[in-house]
Amino acid sequence: MSTYPLAFHRTGLVTAVGLEAASACAAMRCKLTNPSETRFIDSRGEWIMAHQVPLEQPWLGRAKLAKMAAMAIREALSDVPAVDWPNIPLLLCVAEKERPGRTDGLDDTLPRDIERELGQCFDARSAVVPHGRVAVAVALSQARALIYQQRVPYVLIAAADSLLSWPTLSHYDQRRRLLTATNSNGFLPGEGAGALLVGQPSGSSFELHCQGLGFAVEDAHIDSEEPLRAEGLTQAVKHALAEAGCEMHDIDYRITDLSGEQYYFKEAALALARTLRRRKEEFDLWHPAECTGEAGALAGAAVIALADAAGRKGYTRGPAILAHMANDGGQRAALALHFRST
Repeated sequence: MSTYPLAFHRTGLVTAVGLEAASACAAMRCKLTNPSETRFIDSRGEWIMAHQVPLEQPWLGRAKLAKMAAMAIREALSDVPAVDWPNIPLLLCVAEKERPGRTDGLDDTLPRDIERELGQCFDARSAVVPHGRVAVAVALSQARALIYQQRVPYVLIAAADSLLSWPTLSHYDQRRRLLTATNSNGFLPGEGAGALLVGQPSGSSFELHCQGLGFAVEDAHIDSEEPLRAEGLTQAVKHALAEAGCEMHDIDYRITDLSGEQYYFKEAALALARTLRRRKEEFDLWHPAECTGEAGALAGAAVIALADAAGRKGYTRGPAILAHMANDGGQRAALALHFRST
């Protein structure tokens, strides 16, 4: 077991299927979806469908990201007095810098927009984590250093992302990566925000812990010409399991960022084949993006919020969870999670 475990004390979630964690996770459990027509038309003249977050006003771009992030943060900090918020570092997870059509101002302006929306500032050790789908895992690594090395009681990890802009959608449309009536090997784009209040384990029951983190790089990423053997994801999974002191057969189920593309399902299957050494009758694979859409940095927050809700509601096959995420550029991350119920 890791000597530096992290506990998720509270979660917040804003998605197309729920504007707070409980309702969003309930929708994911039921596999509910809510795609709708966007303002954009694809190269075949059809309306692009997406998982859009319904807010009271039609905000767009960075303004909507700030609104969604503020909503998720308020939920995650609902048990923390507002006077204590300035003492909590905020690690803000956003789209990777190489994302096609990346929104301007994510690294410098968005954090200030969120603080203005909340009417609060966060600790000076706050930072932006621009690593897309693996950003929350990277933020957990940074949070662990803050908590165990700098003795920070709590760290707030927030994620806000959206693929619903024309430069981004047109890029994926041109590469036939969007799910359409004529292309089953694709994803529905989405948007959303999440927040996780992280600290040391409290010792109480009904608490989700992160006991292992693993990172690696896949050379045969989705845009490469290399044959896929899932070496990067396999390495990340092995590192996370080793840090947690367990093996793949000890895991009860998996939650991932898979959103519909065959490449990533194949990668997950190959990584499983290379790490599972004992036969399991069943090994569930959950992927909340089927309900939220492909929403970049939201993936990690949605995975963890769902694992937390599932443990609290008791509808899992056991307490041990493996989560893994992957970026188009080759970055891979894995988390060994455990839900303490006694």
